[in-house]
Amino acid sequence: MQKIITDDLDALLDIFPAHIQQPLSQQEDLHELLEVIMDLGRPPLARFFQREAVLSPREVAEPDIEYVTSRIGSFGDDNRAGIERTLHRISAIRNRQGRIVGLTCRVGRAVFGTIKVIEDLIESGKSIMLLGRPGVGKTTMLREVARVLADDFNKRVVIVDTSNEIAGDGDIPHPAIGQARRMQVITPTKQHTVMIEAVENHMPEVIVIDEMGTELEALAARTIAERGVQLIATAHGNTLENLIKNPILADLIGGIQSVTLGDEEAKKRGTQKSIQERTAPPTFDIVVEIQDRDRVVIHPDVGQAVDDVLRGRPSGTESRWLDEKGEVRIEKSAPFIAPRETARAKQTPAERKLQKLYLFGVNRGRFEQMAKETEANVDVVDNIHSANLFVTSKRYYRRKPQKVKDAETADLPIYVLRSNTPSQIKQFLNTIHSRDITTASADKPESLPVALREAQEAVNQVKRGQEAVELSPQSSYIRRLQHLIAERNELSSRSSGKEPKRGVRIYKG
Repeated sequence: MQKIITDDLDALLDIFPAHIQQPLSQQEDLHELLEVIMDLGRPPLARFFQREAVLSPREVAEPDIEYVTSRIGSFGDDNRAGIERTLHRISAIRNRQGRIVGLTCRVGRAVFGTIKVIEDLIESGKSIMLLGRPGVGKTTMLREVARVLADDFNKRVVIVDTSNEIAGDGDIPHPAIGQARRMQVITPTKQHTVMIEAVENHMPEVIVIDEMGTELEALAARTIAERGVQLIATAHGNTLENLIKNPILADLIGGIQSVTLGDEEAKKRGTQKSIQERTAPPTFDIVVEIQDRDRVVIHPDVGQAVDDVLRGRPSGTESRWLDEKGEVRIEKSAPFIAPRETARAKQTPAERKLQKLYLFGVNRGRFEQMAKETEANVDVVDNIHSANLFVTSKRYYRRKPQKVKDAETADLPIYVLRSNTPSQIKQFLNTIHSRDITTASADKPESLPVALREAQEAVNQVKRGQEAVELSPQSSYIRRLQHLIAERNELSSRSSGKEPKRGVRIYKG
């Protein structure tokens, strides 16, 4: 199923001395070449997918290394260089004096069709982390992801290209990334700053990053995700368990902390008193473990998967592969279902999804994860006309983009989060899930939207010059939301009256 667009092997062969180039070009399986190893004082070695081959009995000498380095680009702080307008990567090994004593010349290939097994995940808009052993094809898949999102789905894609490995060496990116844009990184230690710069300066819908490996990069990724940008990245590690055990990168999957339980809680859970728990919602919604070129294992719900691993119980995963006909095959493993979750599973969709929310400028994957954790009765919809509540952040609301104007024109109630953070999302969802809303909506399902619309209209009247507006009596939960609407619009409010006729008054402070 995989069709190689280009591997530019001729350009790679041209950098080698004749005694290496000639035997290499005569290899029958040259199209499966992975890399050429040149170590001082040892014969040159070619590595293929299934074998290794010594290219010459003659040992590599300093002139041979100098011959190669003179035909490639400059080495960066990460000791990597490339060949302009190609995807090949040449990595250097230096001695204590800084002199190059070894080279790893790795073939870079642009391959079409590598993401067929996960294309639906890429299209979902959720943030995805790709894991896998070195050489399994993570960067190749990442490159194809960028092209497909930019060309096929017309997304604004920015690649943060450390070492020029995704889009090739030189100032003009390789055509394998399609219409995606590429931002080069001067040194690997600056990757996190370029990640933030990409979001602040170029308004991407998707950011693609290779080899995340530092705490600062993990923090930058969380910041980006909180701004509603889709992240597609690779990280050091073969499996989800590797990330959980990595103290630097654990923040990408929610962070891990040690917790001491009380005797009753420990007995209820059937665990020891000292356990590990996830600290926060994960930055990435989905983890894809690449096992082979056409086979992956998917964790579709990273938060739940991490919780399952920490509690030593089976996690629901999907194994996907391409069969002989090139068709995607899927095999799912059954997840652990807690008794309370079993009871919820028996509820009808109408019972589970009370409010239909349209999100704008709010990270959908994180929102849905928090909704699951708080068991809030919400349904995130893709069409603004299907929603009965518009949820956005204060930063987006102030800018008044077209979507916000559309919601106001449609008289759709708007809930403005103070900031696009897990704590603010959780606070909103906890109020949605409170008993007040269940009680208020039992007989009148539209009571919340009507009450919020009334508050928004009152805000508009006060802004137009009216001194104050009295709102209809509501439950404590709805009054709280009405107070928040006044606060977001920098107006004052207070409640008056006795239950059940207690209502909100909105006025200028």
